[in-house]
Amino acid sequence: MFWKRKSKAGPLGAQGHHAIPEGRRVYAIGDIHGRDDLFGRVIDMIRADHEARGPAELTIILLGDLVDRGPESARVVERALELKREFSDTRLLIGNHEECFLAALTGDVRRLKYFMRIGGDATIRSYWGDDEGFEMASFDEVAARLPTLVPSRHVDFLGNGEDLIEIGDFAFVHAGVRPGVPLEKQDRNDLRWIRDDFLDHMGDHGKMIVHGHTITACPDEQANRLGIDTGAFKSGTLAALGLEADARWFLFARDSDARSG
Repeated sequence: MFWKRKSKAGPLGAQGHHAIPEGRRVYAIGDIHGRDDLFGRVIDMIRADHEARGPAELTIILLGDLVDRGPESARVVERALELKREFSDTRLLIGNHEECFLAALTGDVRRLKYFMRIGGDATIRSYWGDDEGFEMASFDEVAARLPTLVPSRHVDFLGNGEDLIEIGDFAFVHAGVRPGVPLEKQDRNDLRWIRDDFLDHMGDHGKMIVHGHTITACPDEQANRLGIDTGAFKSGTLAALGLEADARWFLFARDSDARSG
């Protein structure tokens, strides 16, 4: 189950209206959803791009939904921890899938069942390590065992993520914001789950909103928001947005690149 939206025409390649403070460079990575292969490649691209552009204070923002749907959620979380050790200002936004994963780790069978319905079964398999054993386990058994399989460092990393990050003229969130509500008063549920009320709003939000959560075939650039969830788990394309001063650019890790290489 996933949501895909057709991009409306927007100001593609627009520059100059929103800026990052001088001396800083920011990369935001879209929804990874268990695609560790693409995650690793986009990190390599960021390293090379950052070096080529010269010295700057670096921030890397993961827009959330690291887990579910794709096959290697456990490895994605571990790679995110490695990334934070390499680049100390690596920041995680909590997506709705992280929220549901953490809820499933409480041992509540009802929450576990919901988590599995939205793609969490793939996450559980990545920690379980035994597909046959997982298939044979009851919901009660999975609910009891899963918390013992997820390293505490993973739980702490996901649980200590943020809901809103503001840098210069940009605000980074997982899903979006509630139109008409000041950024400092946004509800956490909206920041992690909102969809149409945010996407259909053409007015100003106070800052340019950078978000994931809703899949589009290519980055969705609008006058008031930038969506960079390109459906990596299904499309085989993971997008990253680069920002410096008033310039912005995209990096893409694609399945097709690996095949052609």
